[in-house]
Amino acid sequence: MSLSRVLSAAAMAVIVALAAGGPPAALAQSPVVTSYGFAIHGGLKYGPDFKHYAYADPKAVKGGDVRFAILGTFDSFNPYILRGVPAGAVGLTVETLMVRSGDEPATDYCLICETIELPADRSWVAFNLRPQARFHDGSPITPEDVIWTFETLKTKGHPLYRSYYADVAKAEKVGERKVKFTFSGGENRELPGIIGEIPVLSRSYWQSRDFEKTTLEPPLGSGPYKIDSFEPGRYVTLKRVPDHWSANLPVNVGHYNFDTMRFEYFRDQTVMLEAFLAVKYDIRRENSAKNWATGYETPAVAQGLIRRDVIPDKTEHVMQGYVMNMRRPLFKDRRVREALGYAFDFEWTNKNLFYGYYTRIGSYFGRDEELSSRGLPEGAELAVLEPFRKQLPPEVFTAEYQTPKTDGSGNWRDNQRNALRLLREAGWRTDSQRLVNANGQQMEFEILLSQPSMERLTLPFAENLKRLGIDARVRTVDAAQYQRRTDEFDFDVTDSLVGQSDSPGNEQRDMWSSAVADVHGSRNLAGIKDPVVDALIDLVIAAPDRESLAARTRALDRVLLWGHYFVPHYRLYADWVAYWDKFSRPKDNPKVGYNPYYWWVDPQKEAALNQKRGTAR
Repeated sequence: MSLSRVLSAAAMAVIVALAAGGPPAALAQSPVVTSYGFAIHGGLKYGPDFKHYAYADPKAVKGGDVRFAILGTFDSFNPYILRGVPAGAVGLTVETLMVRSGDEPATDYCLICETIELPADRSWVAFNLRPQARFHDGSPITPEDVIWTFETLKTKGHPLYRSYYADVAKAEKVGERKVKFTFSGGENRELPGIIGEIPVLSRSYWQSRDFEKTTLEPPLGSGPYKIDSFEPGRYVTLKRVPDHWSANLPVNVGHYNFDTMRFEYFRDQTVMLEAFLAVKYDIRRENSAKNWATGYETPAVAQGLIRRDVIPDKTEHVMQGYVMNMRRPLFKDRRVREALGYAFDFEWTNKNLFYGYYTRIGSYFGRDEELSSRGLPEGAELAVLEPFRKQLPPEVFTAEYQTPKTDGSGNWRDNQRNALRLLREAGWRTDSQRLVNANGQQMEFEILLSQPSMERLTLPFAENLKRLGIDARVRTVDAAQYQRRTDEFDFDVTDSLVGQSDSPGNEQRDMWSSAVADVHGSRNLAGIKDPVVDALIDLVIAAPDRESLAARTRALDRVLLWGHYFVPHYRLYADWVAYWDKFSRPKDNPKVGYNPYYWWVDPQKEAALNQKRGTAR
C-alpha cells in the first residue's frame, strides 16, 4: 500500500511543515510524524507515490559491461577504517538506510528503511526497515545490524564517524523492524539525514572478524553489486546482483544498469589517457585542461567513435588549493600564510598551462551566491559575526576577500612586493637573496604532491617562492604514501581538495574544528584551532531554516578565507567526460553533474562501434 493511502491529510501537512523547517504553531504539539523522505530545509520535491527521479530513465537497458579507470592503488575492502587504502568500488556493494537525491539540496529518501518517524524538535529519529531488505547471503537486514554498525563505526571506525555521530546519544531497537536514534546536545537539524545515510553492515559477518584490520576478503554486502574478481592494486570487477531486492524501488529505478563494472587502477595520468585511447577502458572523466585541449587528437575522436561532453555541475562547492600545515611553527603566523598566496600567479598559469579554461576559486563554497561570502558582511551575516569582532582580523568587517591578481604576463612584481612586506612584518628579512629569520635560518619547506600531473602547476609556484628567497621543494609520492602522510599530518604544504554539500552541516567539524585538528585521518589538514570557527560551525549545524543556514555559512566562509589557510586554485564548474560511443544516458542530468550509474550500454550503439572501431585505431 502506498504511503499516501496510509497517512491522513493532517499527517501529510505535518510532514510538509517539518520538511520546511518546523511545524506551524497549530501543529507544534503533534509529537511524531511518519514520512518516506527527509529534507533538512525546504520541502520534498518528490511526492509519496513518485516512480523514479526526474534524471533517471525507467526505460534504461539493463546489461552490458563497462570499464572505468582509477588513479592510485588499493589494498583493502574495508573503507570504514583509517588503515589501508580502500578500493573505490566497495561502496556499490552496500546499501544505506536512506539515499540522497541528486537534484535537491540535502534531501534523502528511504532505501533500506520503508518510512522514518520524526518529532517536531528532531530530538530523535526512528527507521522502519523494509521486510524485503536483504544481505547478499539472503539474511534479512535487521535493527540489530543497524545498531551494531552504528556502534562499531563510532568506536572502531575512521575518526570521521566519531565526529559525524558525536551528538547521537544512543541507538535502540524499539520494534520488530524498527530502530531509534536519540540525539544529545544542542539543536542539530541535520542528524536524521546523517544517520539515514549510514552504510548498514552485517553484524553476523563481522562479529567473527577483526573490523579494525584491513582485508582483501570481499565482505558480505547488500548493494546492487558484488565483488566478482580482483587483483590487489590492479583491478576490481563488480557483478550486478540479479533480482536485487532494491532494484525496483523509486530511488533505484533507471539506476545501476551495467551487468559488470571493472575498475582498472593506474599509477600515472599520462598512462591512463593512453590506455583510454587504446580501448583499455570505456569512460574517462578528464581533469587536465592540457589533455582536454590537445590529448584527444586521434582518428577515433575525428570519426565520432569517442564522444566528448561537457556536463554542467550545478552543485560543485569546492575549495582546492595548497593547504599549509599550522602544526608546523612556520605557518602559525597568518601573515606568512597570506604572503605565500601572492606567489601563485593564477592568471599566468591559466593562460599558459590551462588554455584559459578555468575560474579562480574565491570561496570555500564554490560559486554558490547563496552560501559564498560577497562584498562586506551585512544584514543577517553581519549579525552572526558581530559577537566575534574582537577575535577576528579587522579585514573580515572592512574589506572584501579577493585572491591576488596579475595581468597574466608573468610580471608579478606588485604581488612580490606585497608578499615581502607581509614577511617583513612577520619577522623575516632578505639576506643574499635568501629569506631568513632573526637567527639567520632560511625559510624552507616541502610541497607534497600525489600526482606527477600537478608538478606543471606547482613548479612555477615554487619558482616564484624562490624569488622571495624561500627554499620550496616539490616532492611527488605514490598514492599509498601520500595518504599515510596526510592522514598523519606529516607534511608542510600539500595540494588538497575539500568538497562541500549544498547544505553544509556536521561535516564542517571534520574539516575545520579544533576537536579534530590532532585526530589522524581528519580532513582538517590545516590544523585549524580557532574558537570562532568552532562557534560558527555550531551555528551552521543548528540553523533553523535555509535563510539562517545561508547567512551562517557565509560568515564561516568569510572567516576561513581571511584565515589564509589555503592558497586557492581553480575550478571548471562542469565535468569533462570522454567515452567510447556505446552508451546512452538520460536527457536530464542530476544537479551533481556526471553520474555514470544512470548511463547504460546501448546495444545498437555498441554494435555500430564494434563494427567501426578497427578503422579508428
